[in-house]
Amino acid sequence: MVTSSDADPDAAASADAAADAGAGAGMELDRIVRVDIWATAIFAVVSAGAAAWSGLLVPAVAVDVAMFVAGCVAFLYAYLRGIGRSREEAITLAGLFFLADGAAPRLVARALRALLAAQIVVAVVTAAVRPFSSLAFGILAPMFGLGLLALWGAVHGRFPPRAAASGPRPEVAGDEE
Repeated sequence: MVTSSDADPDAAASADAAADAGAGAGMELDRIVRVDIWATAIFAVVSAGAAAWSGLLVPAVAVDVAMFVAGCVAFLYAYLRGIGRSREEAITLAGLFFLADGAAPRLVARALRALLAAQIVVAVVTAAVRPFSSLAFGILAPMFGLGLLALWGAVHGRFPPRAAASGPRPEVAGDEE
């Protein structure tokens, strides 16, 4: 089926730009992005403080482990939700877990990827500043960013409809009619 955007590439580009502009205007309202911003800020402040003063090592470990567990839960939920959506939509792994293939507006995808990158940098730098200390737990924290990337893709991601299967159903061993 040919749509007007297929016939006119400029219309498709302007539709993408409009979607990105709309997402940019409402991005601050998106709960997932806001949670990721706040968690990354808390992680950076607590980790930097723990690198400078050993009195914050225990709170830093608590933040690191909490972010890891929350990220694992978000990732698992996103995976299960993605499985459910895959029945009707052609979901890609890159689109679901990394917001690639146009699954998200550029501003949202860039923000969530930048926050993941910031979490990785903070984790590596603070662990390197105090090697062989509990700051090594910080390496677990970027799982939070991965989980929220996947969560955004599973909840809000844009994917094309699944193509209808054509032709006869292939026979499977043990399949009886």
